[in-house]
Amino acid sequence: MNGSEILLECLRREGAGIMFGIPGGVVIPFYDKLVDHPEVRHILVRHEENACFAADGFARASGRVGVCMATSGPGATNLVTGLTNAMMDSIPVVALTGQVSTNLIGNDAFQEADTVGITRSCTKHNYLVKDLKELPQVIREAFYIARTGRPGPVLVDLPKNILTGEAEFEYPETVSLPGYRPTTEGHDGQIKKAVQTIWESCRPVIYAGGGVISANAAPLLRQLAELLDVPVGLTLMGLGALPADHPLFNGMLGMHGAYSANRAMVETDLMIAVGVRFDDRVTGKLEAFARHARIIHIDSAPAEIGKNVRADVPIVGDVGRVLEKLNRRIAETREAPAGGLKNAASRRAWLETVRGWQREHPFAYEDRNDRIMPQRLFQEISRAIDGEAIVTTDVGQHQMWSAQWIKRRHPRTWLTSGGLGSMGYGVPAAIGAQFACPDQRVVAVVGDGGFQMSLPELATIVAYGLPIKIFISNNGFLGMVRQWQDLFCHGRYSAVEFPIFPDARKLGEAFGLRGQVVSDPAELREAVESALNDPGPVLTDVRVSREENVFPMVPAGGALQDIFLDEQAARASLAAPAPVAVGDSGAGEMS
Repeated sequence: MNGSEILLECLRREGAGIMFGIPGGVVIPFYDKLVDHPEVRHILVRHEENACFAADGFARASGRVGVCMATSGPGATNLVTGLTNAMMDSIPVVALTGQVSTNLIGNDAFQEADTVGITRSCTKHNYLVKDLKELPQVIREAFYIARTGRPGPVLVDLPKNILTGEAEFEYPETVSLPGYRPTTEGHDGQIKKAVQTIWESCRPVIYAGGGVISANAAPLLRQLAELLDVPVGLTLMGLGALPADHPLFNGMLGMHGAYSANRAMVETDLMIAVGVRFDDRVTGKLEAFARHARIIHIDSAPAEIGKNVRADVPIVGDVGRVLEKLNRRIAETREAPAGGLKNAASRRAWLETVRGWQREHPFAYEDRNDRIMPQRLFQEISRAIDGEAIVTTDVGQHQMWSAQWIKRRHPRTWLTSGGLGSMGYGVPAAIGAQFACPDQRVVAVVGDGGFQMSLPELATIVAYGLPIKIFISNNGFLGMVRQWQDLFCHGRYSAVEFPIFPDARKLGEAFGLRGQVVSDPAELREAVESALNDPGPVLTDVRVSREENVFPMVPAGGALQDIFLDEQAARASLAAPAPVAVGDSGAGEMS
């Protein structure tokens, strides 16, 4: 076979039936052979960054490795944002890039770039293939590395002569990487210690994140919560790991998280951290984080243990396998006097205390008749989909409102750029998700800023007949930047306003899909239902209240106990001559 045929056969054997990309000069030999291999379907997007975002969305929705391809030079460099996004959120993606022929590398040939050097820091691993005989082994390893341990993106750089050369094809059935041996089984002694630590606690919480979803361990997390009967706070990346209507769900954690979730993190004496990396958007000020709590940290990546926060009981291993062992041990000791019966009354009282915080401080806003409040938009979407849709978002205020107000019942139905916070993610991620799950409803909720970064992908949606519903929360601003300028720069707005936005009806007509504009609160529900019930793609531009801010909010650099519950509390605190920390473990109220 020639190199292009070998690559296609490798993709087929890895189950990569869908790939996203844009062709270019040095990868033409691959695209020529693609015509003869219908079992590998190529989706032509309109920008390479969006090819990587789409592969990312495909991976998140399906649990399989997403694949994207770009040509050399600008094609490859356009993947960098998508690769960094996948790296920070631990998403398995294999990116294939063209490269100039090996004899031209280093000569500044046309469309040459040092792709391996450029992407070294934003991939889990990368390869430059110099010998065609090594190509099957490289592709096998790339998929293996991408999906094992802590998942992540792997890039394979393919010189043109590798794609055109010929070699005998032999696919390796096994992978042996002496320097890469992910730990899958948690240490039994540490698991036993964790259970003992749990039973000694009086105010335990579970803090769970995207690692639970990556490991397909949501049922085991639910079992853990129900065995212990303790509140569960989820990170932005972990939403969906426990149904939003579950009685033990305590809301989203972090900067714009629920009061009850953050308060529980302040007051707890034991934090069971599962599949999380203690991100700064969750911990806030590290010196003030969980001062009085012991911490059990379960994660597949040894490098995450102790990186930001000290762990009293570290457990490295596949999150699902560790939870299975942990749950079994908990079930065996739950009725023992020195086990689950110890401190049982205190734990019951703690759960009631947390539920009291939930009742006292739910997410809230003041609805209006003269304008559409953004929170109302997300409530209407949530009511209409009833937890049975894949929702993707861009980044900014709408992302936080979506996280707060759209209720999720299942894992892999919430796709958002968490660690990198990349605008323009929502629409291409929805494309990837729709290809991954063709029978599921896919809804992209985006801001007017992020939407304009991925607007050309409307053509992709129409070209492939994807019934994606796009809702634009349109406030005419880069909303989150405006909010920070409002609160922390004395309202001195700078380069954040969009005075011009295309008419969604005309834009839809130009691309060949239905577009609608909604500005009257009385028409919002009907517009949402109309879009969702349409069999084809729909673009809905919702003109929301322009200067609404997202609350609750923990100010950047502040501790979780410094949370602002509303606009009034925020402005009063920020106007004070010096910051005043209120509330601490066991004392006082949060702002």
